[in-house]
Amino acid sequence: MRINIAKRAPPGPATADGKTSSRYPFAVELPDSATVDELKAAIAKQVSSLQPDRQRLTFGEKKEALEPGSSLSKYGIKHGDTVFVKDLGPQIGWQTVFYIEYFGPIVFHFIVYNFQGLFYGQSFEHSDVQRRVYLLIMTHFIKRELETAFVHRFSHGTMPLINVFKNSFHYHMLSGLNLAYWVYGPSTGEGTPLAAKLSSPFLLALLTGIFLFAEASNLSTHITLRNLRPPGTRVRRVPHGYGFDLVSCPNYLFETIAWVAIAAMTRSLASVLFLVVSTGQMYLWAVKKHKQYKREFADYPKSRKAMIPYML
Repeated sequence: MRINIAKRAPPGPATADGKTSSRYPFAVELPDSATVDELKAAIAKQVSSLQPDRQRLTFGEKKEALEPGSSLSKYGIKHGDTVFVKDLGPQIGWQTVFYIEYFGPIVFHFIVYNFQGLFYGQSFEHSDVQRRVYLLIMTHFIKRELETAFVHRFSHGTMPLINVFKNSFHYHMLSGLNLAYWVYGPSTGEGTPLAAKLSSPFLLALLTGIFLFAEASNLSTHITLRNLRPPGTRVRRVPHGYGFDLVSCPNYLFETIAWVAIAAMTRSLASVLFLVVSTGQMYLWAVKKHKQYKREFADYPKSRKAMIPYML
């Protein structure tokens, strides 16, 4: 079948003759059973700069996005129809994005913790709570790097390169530099009244236990999600098991619990700020994923919430 490829016209004419580009529209020939991936490959042959990862394809007046791995027939696309393409710009692999996001906090916490003179203009001994928080936060982000390397399987191969700077700010600044600066400072150093209050052995043990429970549970949910998707595929299935019987995104729930433990351990406004921002963002992601599950799977468990059991 023949599919016409065009660009949607912008609000105003892009050129004097009203055309968005002299290259468009053009047509590609595909078998009747063609998939979105085959269509993207055919477009890339016509426009060498428009590789599949850079393409966003939509169809119809509702501008329904065509998902990789789906057949064109799923969207009712037939011979002679027009599919619209958008160039998403230079791309970067999601795995690389994760490496960059999580490496920043590792660097900032290491530097601020170990080179006090650069940030505070003095040297002092760290308190028990500072040493404990440093160990736990480094454990968290090293775990995330290892998960990126050995656990995660990504449904989307790339994202626009420009987005990596926005995504990294959240981690590098809020959970990296800002959190490290206020948590490892002299106000909670060894010998201060606040350090004595926060360094209670019982409190440290309790909150450390909660943190490690949350981190282990988070890892367990990531392994469950990994096992749902065969290598090299975009297969999606309904997850079941530990955490998933209550919420659609228990990985976000357990990560929130881990940062609640850090906030309670430090009682720092910086840790509370990161907890609020990160929890809010994860909740938005969870709601989006929850809606997607319900839309995609007719038998999706109705009792599940998005992220908070029995509530949200």
